[in-house]
Amino acid sequence: MAEYLILIYANEEQMAAMDDRTTEQVLAEHESFVTEHAGVLRGGNRLRTSETATSIRREPGGGLIVTDAPFAETKEVLGGYYLIDVADLDEALAVAKAVPTPSGGIEVRPIWPADEPG
Repeated sequence: MAEYLILIYANEEQMAAMDDRTTEQVLAEHESFVTEHAGVLRGGNRLRTSETATSIRREPGGGLIVTDAPFAETKEVLGGYYLIDVADLDEALAVAKAVPTPSGGIEVRPIWPADEPG
């Protein structure tokens, strides 16, 4: 088995503009997703809006810059994630395709364990 992180990107303006009924529907779809894929899910959460993000960047001289903003300013931002444990990338993609996403997209990344050489 291998662990993959499913990153959920969304347009925050579109998400904020959704009416209560649509928001409740999307949350219900995520609850259904969690139930359907409970056998492979190892964790997951939605994230607070990007305006709550704090980024840390290393300066060329080695110092650190702390900024009250997401790492990169884009229209779509990281809105949540699921950690899954599946046999391979094909299975990870099958699970990721079932993630409810009313806007934005999904990125699937394999986890690189700290004790595994490059």
